[in-house]
Amino acid sequence: MNILVRGSARTALVSVRALLILTMILGIGYTLLVTGAARILAPDRADGSRLYAADGSLVGSSLIGQSFTDAEGAPLPGYFQPRPSAAGDGYDGAASAGTNAGPENQDLIDAISERRALIAALNDVDPEAVPADAVTASGSGLDPHISPAYADLQIERVARERNASPDDIRDLVENHTRGRDLGFIGEPTVDVVSLNLALDQQLSAASQSEHPGG
Repeated sequence: MNILVRGSARTALVSVRALLILTMILGIGYTLLVTGAARILAPDRADGSRLYAADGSLVGSSLIGQSFTDAEGAPLPGYFQPRPSAAGDGYDGAASAGTNAGPENQDLIDAISERRALIAALNDVDPEAVPADAVTASGSGLDPHISPAYADLQIERVARERNASPDDIRDLVENHTRGRDLGFIGEPTVDVVSLNLALDQQLSAASQSEHPGG
């Protein structure tokens, strides 16, 4: 009996030692190694791809979308609008989710029809010109990207609201358009959060050039 007890105690001790050693190596050491390598090779991505305003304040991440609306939830016409989000109240990282509704779900069909009409009216275009990503949420509800077609649809409105040249706004869109991965995987996308930040920075720079005295 004593032999069995001693054997069981020895086995338990060896297991605890192995757990502690592997935790130190794989749980702590490996994590620190990967984090350190990421900070050296890609410091921006390692820190969450953060976006900062001209004054240095943190405004978000290029990996997570945002809503560009007023206090009543109406879209701000001077900004590019993202696709809808089903994550909490919109782009909530703690409630990432899609609608999980099928294409024959009547609530989803009604929501898409309503969104299409609102987007068409906002941009003064025919409802048939509104692309699919403008009226449907992504699977995560956090996607910051829209299609180049949806971005192009909004250029005239944004330019008009900001008293800017459509060509200048179009150049900004092109600068924030990412092509297919490896040239053939996926579709081109436009990061709305980064694009709208660039719009604000452009407006601020233009204002300073017109009023250099402050």
